[in-house]
Amino acid sequence: MTIRLTALLGLLYALGFALFGVSLAKPAGAERTQAVVVLTGGSGRLERGMAVLGRGEAKRMLVSGADPSVTRADLARRLGPGTLLTLNCCVDLGSEAVDTRSNAEEARRWMVRRGYDSVRLVTSDWHMRRAAYEFRQDLPDTKIVEDAVQTRPSLWLLFLEYNKYLLRRGALWLDM
Repeated sequence: MTIRLTALLGLLYALGFALFGVSLAKPAGAERTQAVVVLTGGSGRLERGMAVLGRGEAKRMLVSGADPSVTRADLARRLGPGTLLTLNCCVDLGSEAVDTRSNAEEARRWMVRRGYDSVRLVTSDWHMRRAAYEFRQDLPDTKIVEDAVQTRPSLWLLFLEYNKYLLRRGALWLDM
């Protein structure tokens, strides 16, 4: 009986992992939100957030989890000199977050201060499921549009992210 139960749990885990890997988040359409929050840590995220602002799909952007030493001028050097005006008018750098959970907390505080109730969440496709889960926990009454930057994650990265997602969901379940 124990062997069968272990085999069943292993099969469920493997099927869940396969589903996790083949159902990565996709880029969002042109849906408008009041804010866009970009989580640092992956290529293409800042560029996607700036494109959202440039198309007028959000009013303001928070870059959550930025290193405290990073300035708007640093971002302009990375993104191109034509971005400095947008960076100065419409981008806030948040340096309080150190992980996905604190990204959501930092975003909640920022959104409450500004009175926003809709957000476009920008992160990598492999990270979106857990990030969106954290944002929904912290911002339950907020409309969240998932806007994933497509990547080619390694199997190992997917494995690590799947386990983090399961552990976080399990931790909340145990708290109930």
